[in-house]
Amino acid sequence: MNAYLSDLESSRHGFDPSPVLIAGDGESALARAARSVEASGMRIADQVLVEAAPDRIERQASASALWVELDRDGGEPMDRLLSLVNRDAAAGRYAAVISARSEMLDALAARIDDSAVELIIDADDAERAAALAVAIASRSDPLRVADAAADKNAARLRQLSDEVSRIASTLARLSAGPGAAIRPVEAPPPNVPEVSAETVRSVIRARRLRSRYFSEGLFADPAWDMLLDLLQAEIAQLRVPVSSLCIAAAVPATTALRWLKSMTSQGLFIRRADPHDGRRVFVELAPETSIALRRYFAEVGSVVAI
Repeated sequence: MNAYLSDLESSRHGFDPSPVLIAGDGESALARAARSVEASGMRIADQVLVEAAPDRIERQASASALWVELDRDGGEPMDRLLSLVNRDAAAGRYAAVISARSEMLDALAARIDDSAVELIIDADDAERAAALAVAIASRSDPLRVADAAADKNAARLRQLSDEVSRIASTLARLSAGPGAAIRPVEAPPPNVPEVSAETVRSVIRARRLRSRYFSEGLFADPAWDMLLDLLQAEIAQLRVPVSSLCIAAAVPATTALRWLKSMTSQGLFIRRADPHDGRRVFVELAPETSIALRRYFAEVGSVVAI
């Protein structure tokens, strides 16, 4: 598999960009993926079923990306392919896009934890095209990435990254306290303010009530909604699976997954495997994030922090 070539390497040698290999769990899935790849102007190397995909990947000499289209939970063969894709994408061997349905979210999240994989859920044509463009651009050098900079989807992703960085910096300052040095916190110190579950629930309810009077998209703020949901769960000593957190984000699942990926990479969230179910992972607040949120609620006091 060391023979994989990126688009950049291929272009330097005078070749067309390497084609995209497609894997799917049925004929309709393969056809849907092929339409998306062709609409993006890419060539298709081959189309194979999930069961045959790992062996086919090993034999593929060169590919720009691997597109995996899933319509149902394929059990062990699907898990095997997802683990392979997660490993290879992390090693930079090819770009990867995985398209699936919302009911499969937890099973996919248990196998895909690398930020190099673009995971899209119930995505429309625009989201599918954007996912492939972002996946391929992420493997290119800065000159190639600049070509994608004009694309609106790439701009939104940059804005997302900037916003998460800002949130991370703000929470780091709050968790450290005024004038204190920022440092990792393994356990909440004794002076962290108490926050009741009802206080957090009341804020979440107030936020959800806005959709009765205005378009929900007008107030979309997935980062804050995720933070609130995880704080409420932490206080109530409940575990939150990926699918539940995406629902709490109140945005399309694909968008929620991108926020989750960014906030995990920034250290705001922590992923933990379910010890009783190997096909599910939980998400929780990092200790310093929890401290920052508790100090925030203590500072705003009785003010409704919507």
